[in-house]
Amino acid sequence: MKAIAKKKKKRSMQDWILDGIIYMVLVIILLVCLYPIWYVIVCSFSNSSDVIQHTGLYLWPDSFNLEAYGRVFQNRMVQRGFRNTLLILLCSLPLSLVLTLFCGYFMACKNMMFKKPIVFLMLFTMYFGGGMIPGYINMMELNLLDSMWSLVLPSAISIYNSIICKTAIEAIPESLSESAYIDGANDFQILIRIITPLIKPTLAVLLLYYLVGQWNSWFAASIYIKTEEKLPLQNILRYILMENSTTELGEEYNEYAATIKYAIIVVASFPIMCVYPFLQKYFTKGVMIGAVKG
Repeated sequence: MKAIAKKKKKRSMQDWILDGIIYMVLVIILLVCLYPIWYVIVCSFSNSSDVIQHTGLYLWPDSFNLEAYGRVFQNRMVQRGFRNTLLILLCSLPLSLVLTLFCGYFMACKNMMFKKPIVFLMLFTMYFGGGMIPGYINMMELNLLDSMWSLVLPSAISIYNSIICKTAIEAIPESLSESAYIDGANDFQILIRIITPLIKPTLAVLLLYYLVGQWNSWFAASIYIKTEEKLPLQNILRYILMENSTTELGEEYNEYAATIKYAIIVVASFPIMCVYPFLQKYFTKGVMIGAVKG
């Protein structure tokens, strides 16, 4: 009986047909999702005249051209946007990770003084916000308008990310913390030396969340930043795409207007596409850790 049970079940014709239909649908969905990305890449390596005149599917450049990328990288406006975005990330990412780690540890600790009302207030902010006008007034009263810190401080911590961090900390056996307390360690030492190394996958995922959020952010800068030299890259990209012109880059860029737009999209997306593969291996483990407790 065991030998018979080990034999593979013979697949019927209906199973093969159903699998074929499922694979076909998945391939079609994959092509629909990938073609817009491929179209942008192809157009960025083409001549403007070819992009304007071409109709239908565009699968390969009619004439390979790197002029659009050369114009983009030579432009000071785009260079300033990159510099400002990298400066914002350099300041915001360490601050966000530290605050999220501390907040998650606070929510995971038991018998903490005033824990319930404080956690309630933090969760309240997830569902109700002051709004755009109170936020603007707040930045104005703090003298943060037209400053990089107006883009860093309001988004320094996410309660949702703190809950993910809290769940990961709760999955660590309490015996580790109790042993450390007996040996004379305080909460800060336990957090840095014991908990942080054990939740590195979760911290990597949170780093990715904050990185993508800050990199794609443009709305806050459009409200708080008034000086053109301080605008991040996404605001420059948005202006070029929304206005449908490259006059902001200079008159000599109008000749390559059609391809410059696509080149800027590729340039703005490429850094995130390079970072994601290095953090992808932590993604599933980091999100799911602590989700199921035995």
